[in-house]
Amino acid sequence: MEMIYAALLLHSAGKKVDEAGVKKVLEAAGEKPDAARVKALVSSLDGVNIEDAIKQAAVAAPVAAPVQAEEAKKEEEKKPEEEKQKTEEAAAGLSSLFG
Repeated sequence: MEMIYAALLLHSAGKKVDEAGVKKVLEAAGEKPDAARVKALVSSLDGVNIEDAIKQAAVAAPVAAPVQAEEAKKEEEKKPEEEKQKTEEAAAGLSSLFG
């Protein structure tokens, strides 16, 4: 993942995304670059319009966000009911000990 970020950083800085640049960014970040993986990344990005790829990714990401937010809301609604039920069960268990 760091290599992709390095490539995006080079692109946003207006630099050419090449092996030497990616290696320098990774080394500056304290990572030890794997030459084979760097070469594979650069060759896979050859001929790719990074701006178009970013725009397409940015359009796809927000579509899933409302669904995830609604699921999280449903989970939050379930928690108080479950906690109340557990508390009642615990109280019933304790009353049988002393009852």
